[in-house]
Amino acid sequence: MKKKLNKQTEEVKKPPLRYSDEKLKEFKEIILQKKVEAENNLKIFKQNLGNENGTDDTSPTFKPEIAGATVHEKEKNNTLETKQLKLIEDYKNALIRIENKTYGICAITGAFIPEARLKNTPQATRAVEAECSKTFSNKSVH
Repeated sequence: MKKKLNKQTEEVKKPPLRYSDEKLKEFKEIILQKKVEAENNLKIFKQNLGNENGTDDTSPTFKPEIAGATVHEKEKNNTLETKQLKLIEDYKNALIRIENKTYGICAITGAFIPEARLKNTPQATRAVEAECSKTFSNKSVH
């Protein structure tokens, strides 16, 4: 941005683009709460997986259709566990960005990620527009 002063052009430095410390504190509370929820969900998924290494499949009453349902349930819980682990890691990374005061800045455009998006998806690193353009460009490459 340029500003004219007495027929001379002088560069005016822009203040750093970031959320205020108060806003960052608010986001940090949201992230910590969601991180605890994700960790609790992870515990539930791990309990559901359990240590079921028994010998039920050698029992004379073994029924393959029930075993198939059990395997499917284990796979589903394993997938949910993996997603929770990724979500927890994303929350940890968001907390690091808050400490570095870079939280809420789109990694693609450098613009603010809207506050409403950060409240709904506090681990977001991109504005919706950047996320959509990334998704679109990935699909058009095929």
